[in-house]
Amino acid sequence: MPKAVIITGPGFQDHDIVYTYYRAKEEGWEVDIATKDGELVTGKYGITVPMDKRSLPNISFNDLAAEDAVNKYDVVILTGGHEAPDRVRQDKRVLNFVKSMDEANKVVAGLCHGPWIMVSAGVLRNKLTCAYVGLKDDVVNAGATVIEADVVTDKNIITCSYYSESGKFMKAVFSAVKSYHNGGYPAEPIIV
Repeated sequence: MPKAVIITGPGFQDHDIVYTYYRAKEEGWEVDIATKDGELVTGKYGITVPMDKRSLPNISFNDLAAEDAVNKYDVVILTGGHEAPDRVRQDKRVLNFVKSMDEANKVVAGLCHGPWIMVSAGVLRNKLTCAYVGLKDDVVNAGATVIEADVVTDKNIITCSYYSESGKFMKAVFSAVKSYHNGGYPAEPIIV
């Protein structure tokens, strides 16, 4: 069973977390949500994580810094909300984890402002991506090529330009994880 970790913080985009979390659970995946100290955090519109009484407690960024952390996950999902990814990308434990996931050729996926964390982790160089309009310059400056699209998958890197495309984003995540387990990613980027 694949396992995902969603990394977020205070002020997250509620739609991003709710959709990606429950959609991955619907697919039968195990899902952890990581926050700075494993604390409960609240989104822009009042949703809190953990979201329900059956949810596991949040894990902390220290858990992502553990020696075997990369081996536990198939994908890291970086959600938006402007405030949350801006806070999260300032934490070296997260940046090291995201970079290690990329180096292990595991799926690194970000939607809306989530790719800000990918920019700071240095995993976008020479990748084909899409970006939220307010993030485009940062992604270009990180060495990526940005095109107009809803979702772009370039090997293990997935970017999504806006949370209204979360359905397409999660389809790309499921497909990329399947490719990873089947021995490799498509040679050409997939543009949706």
